[in-house]
Amino acid sequence: MLTDPIADMLTRIRNAGQARKASVDMPWSRHKEAIAKALIEEGYLGSLSVEREGHPVLRVELRYDAQGRPVISGLQRVSRPSLRVYVGGKEAPSVQGGLGVTLISTPRGMLPDREARRQGIGGEVVCKVW
Repeated sequence: MLTDPIADMLTRIRNAGQARKASVDMPWSRHKEAIAKALIEEGYLGSLSVEREGHPVLRVELRYDAQGRPVISGLQRVSRPSLRVYVGGKEAPSVQGGLGVTLISTPRGMLPDREARRQGIGGEVVCKVW
């Protein structure tokens, strides 16, 4: 039993990138799939697929630059089970002056910080990626 499955997901992605793996598998959930889709749209991950035989598994393809370095150089879990962090629509924090992305769980789904500020909706700050 995991206490924080989102932190486990981010750790798996970070470790697989450092080990230069092509993909990483993790237990599936709708929340994890939404985070992965948001990271794909932002260009940090390649693609995802859901294997539904037995227990559902989320498979995420990692991306690397021309020198073979992972596109994701850092991941940080912000809101966690013991300390939730919420922001308003105009207060979404930026990462490294806009070079990274903050994912915010809003009533309209998982949104990057730029989109949440543009739409003026807040929510729970899930993680920062750069």
